[in-house]
Amino acid sequence: MTNRSAPVIVVGGGIVGAVTASLLDRAGWPVMLVDPGPAPVAPTGDFDLRVSAVSPGSAAILGQAGGAGALQGERACAYRRMVVEDRHPGTRIEFEAPAFGLERLGTLVENEAVRAALWQSLDDVEVVRDRVRSVDGRRGQVTLAGGRDIEADLVIACDGAGPGVRTLLGISESTWEYNQAALVCEVRCQAPNPGTAWQRFLDTGPLAFLPLASGASSIVWTLPAARARELADADQASFHAALDDAGGDWLGGVVSTGPRATFPLVMRASDRLAGPGAVLLGDAAHAVHPLAGQGVNLGLADAAALVEALLAARAAGREADADVLAGWARQRQSESGLMARGIHALGGLFGPGWLGPVRALGIRAVSASWLARDAFVRRAAGLGPGSPRLARGATLKSLLAT
Repeated sequence: MTNRSAPVIVVGGGIVGAVTASLLDRAGWPVMLVDPGPAPVAPTGDFDLRVSAVSPGSAAILGQAGGAGALQGERACAYRRMVVEDRHPGTRIEFEAPAFGLERLGTLVENEAVRAALWQSLDDVEVVRDRVRSVDGRRGQVTLAGGRDIEADLVIACDGAGPGVRTLLGISESTWEYNQAALVCEVRCQAPNPGTAWQRFLDTGPLAFLPLASGASSIVWTLPAARARELADADQASFHAALDDAGGDWLGGVVSTGPRATFPLVMRASDRLAGPGAVLLGDAAHAVHPLAGQGVNLGLADAAALVEALLAARAAGREADADVLAGWARQRQSESGLMARGIHALGGLFGPGWLGPVRALGIRAVSASWLARDAFVRRAAGLGPGSPRLARGATLKSLLAT
Protein backbone atom coordinates (compact mmCIF):
# COMPACT_ATOMS: atom_id res chain seq x y z
CA MET A 1 0.00 0.00 0.00
CA THR A 2 1.28 3.45 -0.89
CA ASN A 3 2.60 5.48 2.02
CA ARG A 4 1.44 9.03 2.54
CA SER A 5 3.30 11.45 4.75
CA ALA A 6 1.41 13.39 7.42
CA PRO A 7 3.52 15.55 9.74
CA VAL A 8 1.11 15.26 12.70
CA ILE A 9 -1.26 12.38 13.46
CA VAL A 10 -3.89 12.86 16.16
CA VAL A 11 -5.37 9.57 17.39
CA GLY A 12 -8.85 9.89 18.84
CA GLY A 13 -11.66 12.25 17.84
CA GLY A 14 -13.10 13.09 21.25
CA ILE A 15 -13.18 16.62 22.59
CA VAL A 16 -9.45 16.74 23.35
CA GLY A 17 -8.43 15.12 20.07
CA ALA A 18 -10.68 17.36 17.98
CA VAL A 19 -9.39 20.49 19.75
CA THR A 20 -5.79 19.40 19.19
CA ALA A 21 -6.37 18.68 15.51
CA SER A 22 -8.18 21.96 14.95
CA LEU A 23 -5.60 24.10 16.77
CA LEU A 24 -2.70 22.51 14.88
CA ASP A 25 -4.50 22.86 11.56
CA ARG A 26 -5.22 26.53 12.23
CA ALA A 27 -1.58 27.02 13.22
CA GLY A 28 -0.43 25.73 9.83
CA TRP A 29 0.42 22.05 10.36
CA PRO A 30 -0.94 19.37 8.04
CA VAL A 31 -2.99 17.14 10.36
CA MET A 32 -4.51 13.68 10.11
CA LEU A 33 -7.16 12.62 12.62
CA VAL A 34 -7.53 8.86 13.11
CA ASP A 35 -10.79 7.73 14.68
CA PRO A 36 -12.90 4.65 13.91
CA GLY A 37 -16.26 6.13 14.83
CA PRO A 38 -18.79 8.14 12.84
CA ALA A 39 -18.80 11.92 12.83
CA PRO A 40 -20.62 13.29 15.89
CA VAL A 41 -24.08 14.78 15.53
CA ALA A 42 -25.40 17.61 17.67
CA PRO A 43 -27.74 16.05 20.26
CA THR A 44 -31.49 16.58 20.21
CA GLY A 45 -34.26 15.36 22.48
CA ASP A 46 -33.42 14.37 26.05
CA PHE A 47 -30.19 15.60 27.58
CA ASP A 48 -27.30 13.16 27.39
CA LEU A 49 -25.82 11.98 30.69
CA ARG A 50 -22.33 12.65 29.36
CA VAL A 51 -21.81 16.31 30.17
CA SER A 52 -18.84 18.47 31.09
CA ALA A 53 -18.46 21.57 33.23
CA VAL A 54 -16.28 23.66 30.92
CA SER A 55 -14.18 26.24 32.76
CA PRO A 56 -13.66 29.78 31.40
CA GLY A 57 -10.07 28.89 30.49
CA SER A 58 -11.24 25.84 28.57
CA ALA A 59 -13.94 27.93 26.89
CA ALA A 60 -11.23 30.26 25.60
CA ILE A 61 -9.31 27.28 24.20
CA LEU A 62 -12.46 25.91 22.57
CA GLY A 63 -13.09 29.31 21.01
CA GLN A 64 -9.68 29.28 19.33
CA ALA A 65 -10.40 25.77 18.03
CA GLY A 66 -13.79 26.64 16.54
CA GLY A 67 -15.93 25.07 19.23
CA ALA A 68 -17.36 28.16 20.92
CA GLY A 69 -20.76 27.66 19.32
CA ALA A 70 -21.48 24.66 21.53
CA LEU A 71 -21.17 26.83 24.64
CA GLN A 72 -23.59 29.41 23.28
CA GLY A 73 -26.33 27.06 22.11
CA GLU A 74 -29.72 26.67 23.72
CA ARG A 75 -28.70 23.38 25.35
CA ALA A 76 -25.69 24.86 27.16
CA CYS A 77 -26.06 26.44 30.59
CA ALA A 78 -23.61 29.02 31.91
CA TYR A 79 -23.43 29.34 35.68
CA ARG A 80 -22.20 32.40 37.54
CA ARG A 81 -22.67 31.13 41.07
CA MET A 82 -21.17 28.20 42.92
CA VAL A 83 -22.08 26.96 46.38
CA VAL A 84 -19.92 24.49 48.32
CA GLU A 85 -21.13 23.24 51.67
CA ASP A 86 -20.73 20.44 54.18
CA ARG A 87 -23.48 18.67 56.02
CA HIS A 88 -22.10 20.13 59.25
CA PRO A 89 -23.73 23.46 60.26
CA GLY A 90 -22.01 26.70 59.35
CA THR A 91 -19.90 25.25 56.53
CA ARG A 92 -20.83 27.01 53.33
CA ILE A 93 -18.91 28.98 50.71
CA GLU A 94 -20.54 30.97 47.93
CA PHE A 95 -18.69 32.15 44.84
CA GLU A 96 -20.14 34.79 42.51
CA ALA A 97 -18.37 35.21 39.16
CA PRO A 98 -18.42 39.05 39.07
CA ALA A 99 -16.65 39.22 42.45
CA PHE A 100 -13.64 37.58 40.79
CA GLY A 101 -13.80 39.59 37.57
CA LEU A 102 -15.37 36.72 35.61
CA GLU A 103 -18.44 36.62 33.41
CA ARG A 104 -19.15 33.03 34.42
CA LEU A 105 -17.65 30.28 36.55
CA GLY A 106 -18.33 27.57 33.99
CA THR A 107 -20.70 26.20 31.38
CA LEU A 108 -22.43 22.84 31.55
CA VAL A 109 -22.73 21.30 28.09
CA GLU A 110 -23.22 17.88 26.56
CA ASN A 111 -19.99 16.31 25.36
CA GLU A 112 -21.48 15.36 22.02
CA ALA A 113 -22.55 18.95 21.36
CA VAL A 114 -18.97 20.09 21.83
CA ARG A 115 -17.62 17.31 19.60
CA ALA A 116 -20.13 18.12 16.86
CA ALA A 117 -19.15 21.80 16.87
CA LEU A 118 -15.45 20.98 16.80
CA TRP A 119 -15.73 18.45 13.97
CA GLN A 120 -17.39 21.10 11.85
CA SER A 121 -14.15 23.09 12.12
CA LEU A 122 -12.00 20.24 10.72
CA ASP A 123 -12.49 21.06 7.04
CA ASP A 124 -8.75 20.98 6.26
CA VAL A 125 -7.99 17.97 8.47
CA GLU A 126 -7.83 14.54 6.85
CA VAL A 127 -10.09 12.23 8.86
CA VAL A 128 -9.31 8.51 8.61
CA ARG A 129 -11.87 6.00 9.89
CA ASP A 130 -9.57 3.37 11.31
CA ARG A 131 -7.71 2.19 14.41
CA VAL A 132 -3.99 2.29 15.11
CA ARG A 133 -2.33 -1.12 15.11
CA SER A 134 1.25 -0.11 15.84
CA VAL A 135 3.35 2.99 16.51
CA ASP A 136 7.08 3.33 15.99
CA GLY A 137 7.88 6.78 17.30
CA ARG A 138 11.60 6.55 16.61
CA ARG A 139 10.99 5.84 12.93
CA GLY A 140 7.95 8.14 12.82
CA GLN A 141 5.66 5.45 11.48
CA VAL A 142 2.09 4.49 12.29
CA THR A 143 0.38 1.38 10.95
CA LEU A 144 -3.39 1.32 10.88
CA ALA A 145 -5.57 -1.75 11.40
CA GLY A 146 -6.56 -1.61 7.75
CA GLY A 147 -2.92 -2.06 6.73
CA ARG A 148 -2.05 1.51 5.81
CA ASP A 149 1.42 2.75 6.82
CA ILE A 150 1.77 6.46 7.53
CA GLU A 151 4.86 8.49 8.24
CA ALA A 152 4.54 11.19 10.88
CA ASP A 153 6.77 13.69 12.61
CA LEU A 154 4.60 13.48 15.71
CA VAL A 155 1.87 11.15 17.02
CA ILE A 156 -0.56 12.64 19.54
CA ALA A 157 -2.58 10.11 21.54
CA CYS A 158 -6.01 11.40 22.55
CA ASP A 159 -7.68 7.98 22.45
CA GLY A 160 -8.92 7.75 26.01
CA ALA A 161 -8.28 5.63 29.04
CA GLY A 162 -8.40 2.14 27.56
CA PRO A 163 -5.63 0.20 25.85
CA GLY A 164 -4.47 2.28 22.93
CA VAL A 165 -1.47 4.25 21.77
CA ARG A 166 -0.13 4.48 25.34
CA THR A 167 0.04 0.70 25.49
CA LEU A 168 1.57 0.47 22.02
CA LEU A 169 4.29 2.89 23.13
CA GLY A 170 5.07 0.74 26.16
CA ILE A 171 4.23 3.51 28.64
CA SER A 172 2.98 2.14 31.95
CA GLU A 173 0.60 3.87 34.34
CA SER A 174 -0.14 4.00 38.05
CA THR A 175 -3.71 3.43 39.21
CA TRP A 176 -5.49 4.14 42.47
CA GLU A 177 -8.83 2.45 43.13
CA TYR A 178 -11.30 4.30 45.35
CA ASN A 179 -13.94 1.55 45.59
CA GLN A 180 -16.35 4.34 44.70
CA ALA A 181 -18.67 5.01 41.80
CA ALA A 182 -20.31 8.13 40.45
CA LEU A 183 -24.06 7.94 39.97
CA VAL A 184 -25.33 10.37 37.33
CA CYS A 185 -28.80 11.34 36.16
CA GLU A 186 -31.01 14.30 35.31
CA VAL A 187 -33.08 15.60 38.24
CA ARG A 188 -36.04 17.95 38.39
CA CYS A 189 -36.93 19.50 41.73
CA GLN A 190 -39.87 21.55 42.98
CA ALA A 191 -37.90 24.72 42.21
CA PRO A 192 -35.82 25.07 39.02
CA ASN A 193 -32.07 25.28 39.33
CA PRO A 194 -31.33 29.04 39.30
CA GLY A 195 -28.08 28.59 37.38
CA THR A 196 -26.01 27.51 40.37
CA ALA A 197 -23.40 24.78 40.61
CA TRP A 198 -24.08 23.34 44.06
CA GLN A 199 -21.96 20.74 45.83
CA ARG A 200 -22.42 19.19 49.24
CA PHE A 201 -19.70 17.20 50.98
CA LEU A 202 -20.99 14.05 52.65
CA ASP A 203 -19.11 11.36 54.54
CA THR A 204 -19.69 8.99 51.60
CA GLY A 205 -18.47 11.48 49.00
CA PRO A 206 -19.65 14.70 47.32
CA LEU A 207 -23.05 15.26 45.74
CA ALA A 208 -23.15 17.88 42.98
CA PHE A 209 -26.15 19.49 41.26
CA LEU A 210 -25.07 21.15 38.01
CA PRO A 211 -27.54 23.42 36.16
CA LEU A 212 -29.09 22.50 32.84
CA ALA A 213 -30.66 25.00 30.46
CA SER A 214 -34.08 23.41 31.03
CA GLY A 215 -34.05 24.29 34.74
CA ALA A 216 -33.28 20.70 35.70
CA SER A 217 -29.96 19.61 37.19
CA SER A 218 -27.40 17.03 36.19
CA ILE A 219 -26.23 15.29 39.35
CA VAL A 220 -22.93 13.59 40.04
CA TRP A 221 -23.21 11.62 43.29
CA THR A 222 -20.07 9.92 44.56
CA LEU A 223 -20.85 6.84 46.64
CA PRO A 224 -19.32 3.57 47.76
CA ALA A 225 -19.51 1.31 44.72
CA ALA A 226 -22.04 -1.12 46.21
CA ARG A 227 -24.33 1.70 47.36
CA ALA A 228 -24.15 3.38 43.95
CA ARG A 229 -25.25 0.16 42.24
CA GLU A 230 -28.04 -0.28 44.79
CA LEU A 231 -29.39 3.21 44.18
CA ALA A 232 -29.03 2.89 40.42
CA ASP A 233 -31.38 -0.10 40.55
CA ALA A 234 -33.74 1.28 43.21
CA ASP A 235 -37.36 2.16 42.48
CA GLN A 236 -38.19 5.82 41.91
CA ALA A 237 -39.67 6.44 45.36
CA SER A 238 -36.67 4.96 47.18
CA PHE A 239 -34.19 6.83 45.01
CA HIS A 240 -36.00 10.14 45.43
CA ALA A 241 -36.09 9.69 49.21
CA ALA A 242 -32.34 8.94 49.34
CA LEU A 243 -31.53 11.92 47.13
CA ASP A 244 -33.75 14.26 49.17
CA ASP A 245 -31.99 13.11 52.33
CA ALA A 246 -28.52 13.64 50.84
CA GLY A 247 -29.38 16.94 49.16
CA GLY A 248 -31.13 18.42 52.14
CA ASP A 249 -34.17 19.67 50.23
CA TRP A 250 -31.97 22.21 48.44
CA LEU A 251 -34.47 23.01 45.66
CA GLY A 252 -37.62 21.96 47.45
CA GLY A 253 -37.38 18.23 46.95
CA VAL A 254 -37.05 15.88 43.98
CA VAL A 255 -40.01 15.71 41.60
CA SER A 256 -38.65 13.45 38.86
CA THR A 257 -35.44 11.82 37.70
CA GLY A 258 -34.27 10.46 34.38
CA PRO A 259 -32.34 7.28 33.58
CA ARG A 260 -29.47 6.58 35.96
CA ALA A 261 -25.96 5.38 35.20
CA THR A 262 -22.88 4.65 37.28
CA PHE A 263 -19.21 4.48 36.46
CA PRO A 264 -16.30 3.40 38.67
CA LEU A 265 -13.91 6.04 40.00
CA VAL A 266 -10.17 5.64 39.69
CA MET A 267 -7.19 7.93 39.51
CA ARG A 268 -4.68 7.11 36.80
CA ALA A 269 -1.38 8.72 35.92
CA SER A 270 0.86 7.67 33.06
CA ASP A 271 4.49 7.30 34.07
CA ARG A 272 5.50 9.43 31.08
CA LEU A 273 3.56 11.85 28.88
CA ALA A 274 6.07 11.81 26.02
CA GLY A 275 8.14 9.26 24.18
CA PRO A 276 10.12 9.36 20.96
CA GLY A 277 7.92 11.15 18.44
CA ALA A 278 4.74 10.75 20.51
CA VAL A 279 2.81 12.39 23.37
CA LEU A 280 -0.23 11.52 25.49
CA LEU A 281 -3.05 14.00 26.13
CA GLY A 282 -6.25 13.97 28.16
CA ASP A 283 -7.57 10.65 29.45
CA ALA A 284 -4.82 8.82 27.59
CA ALA A 285 -2.40 10.53 29.98
CA HIS A 286 -4.30 10.88 33.24
CA ALA A 287 -7.65 10.62 34.96
CA VAL A 288 -8.68 12.30 38.20
CA HIS A 289 -11.54 11.89 40.63
CA PRO A 290 -14.57 13.92 39.37
CA LEU A 291 -14.67 15.75 42.70
CA ALA A 292 -13.46 18.97 41.06
CA GLY A 293 -14.87 18.36 37.58
CA GLN A 294 -11.46 18.86 35.97
CA GLY A 295 -11.21 15.86 33.60
CA VAL A 296 -11.90 17.48 30.21
CA ASN A 297 -10.44 20.79 31.40
CA LEU A 298 -7.07 19.16 32.12
CA GLY A 299 -7.12 17.58 28.66
CA LEU A 300 -7.85 20.87 26.92
CA ALA A 301 -5.01 22.51 28.84
CA ASP A 302 -2.73 19.66 27.71
CA ALA A 303 -3.68 20.36 24.10
CA ALA A 304 -3.26 24.14 24.29
CA ALA A 305 0.10 23.87 26.08
CA LEU A 306 1.37 21.42 23.46
CA VAL A 307 0.38 23.69 20.57
CA GLU A 308 2.08 26.62 22.31
CA ALA A 309 5.26 24.58 22.82
CA LEU A 310 5.30 23.53 19.17
CA LEU A 311 4.71 27.09 17.99
CA ALA A 312 7.56 28.37 20.17
CA ALA A 313 9.86 25.67 18.78
CA ARG A 314 8.89 26.48 15.19
CA ALA A 315 9.49 30.19 15.78
CA ALA A 316 12.98 29.26 16.99
CA GLY A 317 13.60 27.16 13.88
CA ARG A 318 13.31 23.86 15.72
CA GLU A 319 11.34 20.71 15.04
CA ALA A 320 9.22 18.92 17.63
CA ASP A 321 12.31 17.16 18.94
CA ALA A 322 12.75 15.19 22.15
CA ASP A 323 13.76 18.25 24.19
CA VAL A 324 10.66 20.20 23.11
CA LEU A 325 8.35 17.33 23.97
CA ALA A 326 10.12 16.65 27.25
CA GLY A 327 9.75 20.28 28.29
CA TRP A 328 6.04 20.22 27.55
CA ALA A 329 5.67 16.91 29.41
CA ARG A 330 7.43 18.22 32.53
CA GLN A 331 5.17 21.24 32.67
CA ARG A 332 1.95 19.31 32.13
CA GLN A 333 2.93 16.43 34.42
CA SER A 334 3.61 18.95 37.17
CA GLU A 335 0.29 20.73 36.62
CA SER A 336 -1.88 17.63 36.30
CA GLY A 337 -0.01 15.93 39.13
CA LEU A 338 -0.66 18.87 41.45
CA MET A 339 -4.35 18.72 40.61
CA ALA A 340 -4.51 14.93 40.99
CA ARG A 341 -2.71 14.91 44.33
CA GLY A 342 -4.90 17.68 45.69
CA ILE A 343 -8.10 15.91 44.68
CA HIS A 344 -6.73 12.59 45.93
CA ALA A 345 -5.98 14.12 49.33
CA LEU A 346 -9.38 15.79 49.51
CA GLY A 347 -11.02 12.52 48.53
CA GLY A 348 -9.36 10.95 51.57
CA LEU A 349 -11.55 13.14 53.79
CA PHE A 350 -14.59 11.07 52.83
CA GLY A 351 -15.06 7.89 54.77
CA PRO A 352 -14.63 7.67 58.55
CA GLY A 353 -17.23 9.82 60.26
CA TRP A 354 -14.67 11.50 62.51
CA LEU A 355 -13.13 13.18 59.44
CA GLY A 356 -16.29 15.20 58.84
CA PRO A 357 -15.30 17.98 61.30
CA VAL A 358 -11.84 18.15 59.69
CA ARG A 359 -13.44 18.61 56.29
CA ALA A 360 -15.82 21.24 57.68
CA LEU A 361 -12.91 23.11 59.27
CA GLY A 362 -11.20 23.30 55.89
CA ILE A 363 -14.31 24.72 54.23
CA ARG A 364 -14.64 27.35 56.96
CA ALA A 365 -10.97 28.32 56.54
CA VAL A 366 -11.39 28.84 52.79
CA SER A 367 -14.61 30.78 53.34
CA ALA A 368 -12.84 33.14 55.76
CA SER A 369 -9.94 33.93 53.41
CA TRP A 370 -10.34 36.04 50.27
CA LEU A 371 -6.93 34.89 49.02
CA ALA A 372 -7.89 31.25 49.44
CA ARG A 373 -11.22 31.75 47.68
CA ASP A 374 -9.55 33.67 44.84
CA ALA A 375 -6.91 30.95 44.39
CA PHE A 376 -9.64 28.29 44.43
CA VAL A 377 -11.70 30.08 41.78
CA ARG A 378 -8.70 30.88 39.56
CA ARG A 379 -7.59 27.26 39.49
CA ALA A 380 -11.13 25.92 39.02
CA ALA A 381 -11.63 28.44 36.20
CA GLY A 382 -8.51 27.19 34.39
CA LEU A 383 -6.79 30.54 34.90
CA GLY A 384 -4.13 29.60 37.43
CA PRO A 385 -0.41 30.42 37.06
CA GLY A 386 0.30 27.18 35.19
CA SER A 387 -2.50 27.65 32.65
CA PRO A 388 -1.69 27.89 28.92
CA ARG A 389 -1.68 31.33 27.34
CA LEU A 390 -4.62 30.34 25.14
CA ALA A 391 -6.66 29.79 28.30
CA ARG A 392 -5.76 33.25 29.59
CA GLY A 393 -6.87 35.25 26.57
CA ALA A 394 -4.10 34.86 24.00
CA THR A 395 -5.21 34.04 20.46
CA LEU A 396 -3.63 31.76 17.91
CA LYS A 397 -3.16 34.84 15.72
CA SER A 398 -1.15 36.59 18.45
CA LEU A 399 0.94 33.49 19.09
CA LEU A 400 1.65 33.06 15.38
CA ALA A 401 2.83 36.68 15.22
CA THR A 402 5.46 36.24 17.94
